[in-house]
Amino acid sequence: MHVRTIRSLRDDRSLRRSERMFMLEGVRLVSDLFATGATPVLALYDADQLARTDAGQTLLYQLSTLPHCHAASAAVVHAASDTTSPQGVVAIARWPQHAIPTQPSLVVVCDHIQDPGNLGTIIRSCDAVGVDVIYCSAGCVDAYGPKTVRASMGSLMRVPFQTDLSWDAIAHAVAYCHVYCADSTPTSLPYTHVDWRAASALIIGNEAHGISQDAQRIASASVVIPMRPGIESLNAAMAASIILFEAQRQRQS
Repeated sequence: MHVRTIRSLRDDRSLRRSERMFMLEGVRLVSDLFATGATPVLALYDADQLARTDAGQTLLYQLSTLPHCHAASAAVVHAASDTTSPQGVVAIARWPQHAIPTQPSLVVVCDHIQDPGNLGTIIRSCDAVGVDVIYCSAGCVDAYGPKTVRASMGSLMRVPFQTDLSWDAIAHAVAYCHVYCADSTPTSLPYTHVDWRAASALIIGNEAHGISQDAQRIASASVVIPMRPGIESLNAAMAASIILFEAQRQRQS
């Protein structure tokens, strides 16, 4: 029954939304969950595997104190897992509850991002530079899908974000910001020429189609990462990371 419950949340986006829960696995992610002050709703763990490392032993103690976390065989943990080489623990947890700042100074908007690895990496970079909030447009890949959760490396539980937003809602949320889209056009500014110290929102577009018309309508300018001729554009997560770390550099100088 527990394996079926975990696999249902693993595989069904609509169930994750209706239950407002998500699946996570591995020592790092489940430990990060405890570090936020939250605990799993349900967990299955292989005590022998966790006992092999110091971090695993710490997590093993935490899990063993909770009645809804159950020791299981390696085969059972594997059956519930989304990876080919499970790290000894699979869990489900409630969606993190973050207060959205009323006037954040650095915002990232994800415009129909489709690759879970890209979205997870963007969330991780946002965490690293201290982005105040992430807004995901309707049509983005599920932020709570297992691959996105793994790619975020725990940052999903630390960065405030909202998903499935209309462009009217996004436009209202960033109305007081200077809004820039990452897009290569003849009028695009080099990303280092922007004053990121002001309240700013950065829109990162779809991997295949770039910035949508809805996003272009709310952007005041576009920014580009200069590259030598003949080089294809960077992927969404890499472009976002480069620009965000420039924003951090300016804000810390």
